Amino acid sequence: MRCIYWAGDSTVACNKFNTYPQTGIGQAFDRYTKEDVVVVNHAVNGRSTKSFIDESRLAAIYNDITKGDYLFIQFGHNDEKIKDPSRYTDPHGEFIINLGKFVNAARNKGAYPVFITSVERRLFDEAGHLKPSEHTEYVLGMKEAGKKLDVPVVDLFTMSRDFLEKCGDEESKKYYMNLDKGEADWAPDGLCDNSHLKYEGAMLYAGMIAKGLAELGSHYRTLVADKVLLDNSKNIETNG
Repeated sequence: MRCIYWAGDSTVACNKFNTYPQTGIGQAFDRYTKEDVVVVNHAVNGRSTKSFIDESRLAAIYNDITKGDYLFIQFGHNDEKIKDPSRYTDPHGEFIINLGKFVNAARNKGAYPVFITSVERRLFDEAGHLKPSEHTEYVLGMKEAGKKLDVPVVDLFTMSRDFLEKCGDEESKKYYMNLDKGEADWAPDGLCDNSHLKYEGAMLYAGMIAKGLAELGSHYRTLVADKVLLDNSKNIETNG
């Protein structure tokens, strides 16, 4: 069996009934993998690269990850929390340094690191246009780290932002925890927003990551199910 270890925040994390209908991307991703691939999701709500490392969560991954496994690294949302020194990192400084620590942990055990940029928030202005993103500098920082450390990057940020721009304000609500009255009564306090995902959103963006892995080629494409590869090939032929 091959394992994908996933380090990230609430957009990735697994959820129980008490946070229903919130669903993390990592929680849905195994729908897109081959049968010999197991997802070990270490993502936790509210964590940044800094707090994840400070709480020894990377150390826990290091203890278990082995040669031939993968470490998916997906942060940004909480590294932006400039008023919280326990989580905030400078996007072109400490953020990149911390990403390097994740990469070293993977490579020291013979595993493959993969960077995944943050999923975009569903924030539209009154005219129905997608607002400028708060993630931009962290996306650039992750891409900078990818070049510096020779780590492949799956750019979920760009894919999700493109999708939201095409989908629009109203139609995109079904993918995020921006819940209607009545539906919101079943959701936990503080989680009815435009960052966290419903099952539909988790499946949508997990599929984008799977296609991103297929586009990386090499051994990365062997992680995802044949149908994902076939569908991605059709998209490339259509758009080419």
